[in-house]
Amino acid sequence: MSKLIRAAGWITGYCAAPLTFVLVSAFFLAGCGMVQRSTPIEVWDDMKRQEKFGPQQPSTLFADGRASRRPVEGTVARGAMRDESSLYTGRISPTMYVGQNPVEITKETLRLGRTKFNVYCAPCHSEDGTGKGIVPTRFTAWQVTSLHEDRLRTTSDGDIFNVITHGRRTMPSYRTQIEPRDRWAIIAYVRALQRSTGATTADVPESLRAGLK
Repeated sequence: MSKLIRAAGWITGYCAAPLTFVLVSAFFLAGCGMVQRSTPIEVWDDMKRQEKFGPQQPSTLFADGRASRRPVEGTVARGAMRDESSLYTGRISPTMYVGQNPVEITKETLRLGRTKFNVYCAPCHSEDGTGKGIVPTRFTAWQVTSLHEDRLRTTSDGDIFNVITHGRRTMPSYRTQIEPRDRWAIIAYVRALQRSTGATTADVPESLRAGLK
């Protein structure tokens, strides 16, 4: 009988330990997500209370009592350091556009221009620049200009840069979506598209002209 009692006590104690652990864990977990008015117990400093100034907070450190300070005069945001050169304005004077693209025309420039053109321009102007993109096809009231018009063949590169930057008529501005150098790359690709449909014998290298029919 004594052995039976000891065995029952051992079983009870063995089962009680995990049960106690479960109950204690449930007690602590029950506090997760609960709204409480009193400050919770912190084992370590709570990160939501940091020794720093937040927006619009007062401060006795400055004479005007404000923690928020204006940027130092002449401060330029990272990536926003741009001069007033033609590369960023498309103009050589307030009233005159740049005549030719200031960016070197290479295969990489044309490849970049094609990529950007197909992303931002092709939906309206189509990939071949004829102005028959998916937007005017679905919305016939949206009149899109063909990039192969004589007017656009002879206009300056700076004028096209200005249109991409500021928009014109129904075309919106893309200055926030397309970086200046990418705009020039697009213009280089547009010129390549125009030459693809309006090339002359003079555009063919002399060494290859003999093979023309």
